[in-house]
Amino acid sequence: MVLNSLDKMIQLQKNTANIRNICVLAHVDHGKTTLADCLISSNGIISSRLAGKLRYMDSREDEQVRGITMKSSAISLLYAKGKEEYLINLIDSPGHVDFSSEVSTAVRICDGCIIVVDAVEGVCPQTQAVLRQAWLENIRPVLVINKIDRLIVELKFTPQEAYSHLKNILEQINALTGTLFTSKVLEERAERETESQGNPNSDPGEQVYDWSAGLEDTDDSHLYFSPDQGNVVFTSAVDGWGFGIEHFAKIYSQKIGIKKEVLLKTLWGDYYINMKAKKIMKVDQMGAREARHSDPKVQLSAICSQWLPIAHAVLAMVCQKLPSPLDITAERVEKLMCTGSHTFDSLPPETQALKAAFMKCGSEDTAPVIIFVSKMFAVDAKALPQNKPRPLTQEEIAQRRERARQRHAEKLAAAQGQVPVESAPDGGALATSPEGEDPKGDEQQVESMTPTPVPQEGNNQETFIAFARVFSGVARRGKKIFVLGPKYSPVEFLQRVPLGFSAPPDDLPPIPHMACCTLEHLYLLMGRELEDLEEVPPGNVLGIGGLQDFVLKSATLCSLPSCPPFIPLSFEAAPIVRVAVEPKHPSEMPQLVKGMKLLNQADPCVQILIQETGEHVLVTAGEVHLQRCLDDLKERFAKIQISVSEPIIPFRETITKPPKVDMVNEEIGKQQKVAVIHQMKDEQSRIPEGVQVDSEGLVTMTTPNKLATLSVRAMPLPEEVTQILEENSDLIRSMEQLTSSLNEGKNTQMIHQKTQEKIWEFKRKLERHLTGRKWRNIVDQIWSFGPRKCGPNILVNKDEDFQNSVWTGPAGTASKEASRYRDMGNSIVNGFQLAALSGPMCEEPLMGVCFVLEKWDLSEFEEQGTGDKQNEEQSDVVKEERRGGETCPSRDGNQELQDGGSQPSEKGPSRRGESSLADCYGPLSGQLIATMKEACRYALQVKPQRLMAAMYTCDIMATGDVLGRVYAVVSKREGRVLQEEMKEGTDVFIIKAVLPVAESFGFADEIRKRTSGLASPQLVFSHWEIIPSDPFWVPTTEEEYLHFGEKADSENQARKYMNAVRKRKGLYVEEKIVEHAEKQRTLSKNK
Repeated sequence: MVLNSLDKMIQLQKNTANIRNICVLAHVDHGKTTLADCLISSNGIISSRLAGKLRYMDSREDEQVRGITMKSSAISLLYAKGKEEYLINLIDSPGHVDFSSEVSTAVRICDGCIIVVDAVEGVCPQTQAVLRQAWLENIRPVLVINKIDRLIVELKFTPQEAYSHLKNILEQINALTGTLFTSKVLEERAERETESQGNPNSDPGEQVYDWSAGLEDTDDSHLYFSPDQGNVVFTSAVDGWGFGIEHFAKIYSQKIGIKKEVLLKTLWGDYYINMKAKKIMKVDQMGAREARHSDPKVQLSAICSQWLPIAHAVLAMVCQKLPSPLDITAERVEKLMCTGSHTFDSLPPETQALKAAFMKCGSEDTAPVIIFVSKMFAVDAKALPQNKPRPLTQEEIAQRRERARQRHAEKLAAAQGQVPVESAPDGGALATSPEGEDPKGDEQQVESMTPTPVPQEGNNQETFIAFARVFSGVARRGKKIFVLGPKYSPVEFLQRVPLGFSAPPDDLPPIPHMACCTLEHLYLLMGRELEDLEEVPPGNVLGIGGLQDFVLKSATLCSLPSCPPFIPLSFEAAPIVRVAVEPKHPSEMPQLVKGMKLLNQADPCVQILIQETGEHVLVTAGEVHLQRCLDDLKERFAKIQISVSEPIIPFRETITKPPKVDMVNEEIGKQQKVAVIHQMKDEQSRIPEGVQVDSEGLVTMTTPNKLATLSVRAMPLPEEVTQILEENSDLIRSMEQLTSSLNEGKNTQMIHQKTQEKIWEFKRKLERHLTGRKWRNIVDQIWSFGPRKCGPNILVNKDEDFQNSVWTGPAGTASKEASRYRDMGNSIVNGFQLAALSGPMCEEPLMGVCFVLEKWDLSEFEEQGTGDKQNEEQSDVVKEERRGGETCPSRDGNQELQDGGSQPSEKGPSRRGESSLADCYGPLSGQLIATMKEACRYALQVKPQRLMAAMYTCDIMATGDVLGRVYAVVSKREGRVLQEEMKEGTDVFIIKAVLPVAESFGFADEIRKRTSGLASPQLVFSHWEIIPSDPFWVPTTEEEYLHFGEKADSENQARKYMNAVRKRKGLYVEEKIVEHAEKQRTLSKNK
């Protein structure tokens, strides 16, 4: 029986101080959903006997089959402590690394979290990840150490051993918290130092809290977990029992007469009691006390579940230790409101004023309504409250019964043929009078029992509900509200609509990334159920219907347009696994496109792309995530049969320094070359005629019309520089936006001081790592980053005539010259961007390459321009001496046309210069793009090229007896083990390894099969790594011939990957049909 009604919940929602928004976070299989079951059973929603077996929050079929949570779901619970009643909005989140995006969406809308840790396994990789996510979102954690019964029943620990084991787990978690805290303090200290250097006159009294003293003066005791602080509870969720120190302090204070406060501090730790003296001492005077017996599991469960109910222990701790929505910190508010490189101080005053509304969390009519939607989730339209069959009233049931009785009587009478004459009028009355009225009632009742006709058009159609939290104001049904996209800027709104607050939402001019919508339906989320609400006060978690046309994945809703969009969610797992999807029957393509749009909206982490080849590509976080997305696509969103390609593995292309040793570790240049001619031929065939290459790899190319010459060299960037470029991609993007807006002459707001500092810090880092003779002054000459203007490759301009840099923008002498050079410069940058986007090996993006534009000769073009000017003055004299044969026959015609037209004289040179050769080769800008792209590709090809593979870090927990099998599977798949350590107090080993993404498919299943389920890996994308083998290698020295044989038929990993990608993209692959055939049958043998 459900203990609390919807009205009670609505009443409790209004008391913000007694609301707790919490989520349950843990490593996979540590007992989150079982714990949630126990808490739900305390409200009577499910039976306490089924708690742990039912897994109520796992409402999807594949979640029940696999036994893991895949979607975060919410439920509202009631907890009474004395006279106080609390409303607890509990969100259960997944623990599997593939679904860590769901954890991010849950953490954003909570104020506190329960970290669950397995008492036997202790701290695992995903425990660290969720603790970091909670820390980044500034939410307060409490700790639940679960599966305590395993220490007693399975490991047979004595109390002393169990205590030291639990103490060890606490130390590990506190060490993690300490690391996070230290890094934060040092960051803030560094920030304050830079501020004090920048502003020497600042008054030291202004600082509220002085971090500069360092770590020793900062109080961090409240951050750590300790049972005596009341933020740790020990539980066995599957058996339904749990306790905190408070429970026993209460019992013992009555039993032995020592104050409860003293016991709270001394029950955990190395304290002992002297019963004679009634004192608590530090030293044990009675010797070790050991348990005389170990209870069987059933007895333990039976006694403890009644004596120490888990729900009381956990919910009491939640209510005491976790903050209510009113206790939101100013730091968290500022962090939420600052997007991109903006700081809180740089926001307009109207926006800064909203901070007070956040902190107050007020429910007055004047308070601005601020709601954050963290994700969209799909539910069956039939599950919505308005479409559910409503229970009939007693009168309606009586009417139906009467009608059924009459019909039955009529049927019997008709069957027997004994319709009495006198009863006919009555029968007629009974038959006709309801014809007029009753069927109407009947129809109405049928309608009320079935969903309304609108959702029934698509009988099983999915409806999207926004998973949201109200931060300020009251969300009311029917209220008009602004939907702010992630790129929305309140500054732009305030510039366009200075007095815009009084205007009704419909009359506002169109503003980019902002839409206006109505809150159609508000729902209370109750696990698998939804309940209708009219209004939701601040601080509550809710579901909002009717936003699917306005919100894609997440958004900020606000009644005032001066509110900025919240900072984007940070996802731990980056989507890396790609597959191409197509329908089995081509006619069903529209359903697939629609289904993929819905899937994109329903999953916070998935990405949907349409490639240039026309393929529809699905990008997911891992194998399990991919499987779930494909199941959803087939069964829920597209409802068609689909064909799925092999996973598309991403690679990167790069170059390296020439190797010093060959493939048999002999020093290059010392041995006798055997097949040098063969290799030289290969290299020459790669570079066509007309491209000059010097000994140092400088490639010189001329545009097809021979008017401009470019000299480009490629150099590998140091690994640290590539890493810095990847980390600062957002900063590079904002720099690019700033320079493009300056070039367009827009009136941009002044760049904020902190952003400027970040840019200079980024520049200093690059200068620190790019040292040495060949990198001298390179940082100042960086012209562009690529691909897409924010990637890990750089273009450097060493040309004396035209200086342009990403740090300062274009600098030219004369304005006409500068504008012409800038136009041509844009073409060269675009050529570089195209080259960086698809390399020569297999059309994959480049990484860690620096292209140096040594020389850029436009003198021929300028001469052509002056020649054309003279042509305009003397139209009868035509200069044919410069490459006349290569120009188009229609040149004179063009000239006459242009002479006849009234063109301004200053535009003459450039227009003439281009149009005279435009018909044959196209405009010069296009030729420059193509020439630059080709020059970059050839510059790469004259250097040693390498492929870079995406790598996973792989954490495997396995027992000692299956360790060898784990190593066998890892090495078979080109992985390598980094470290292996034994978990203290157990026979479990933790193995850390790296594994190429290309080899990871089926890895988890293979490991489970080979180890009989005793080892399970967690794979997280980590970094890009160069594959050491050269994809174009052939044996050239005597030693290599002896080692590899004449045919060198041992498999080259890099070549295998390169050819696979080329085949998939439809590029030419050099393959022999018969490879290394030793014998071939003759015709006579086949007879």
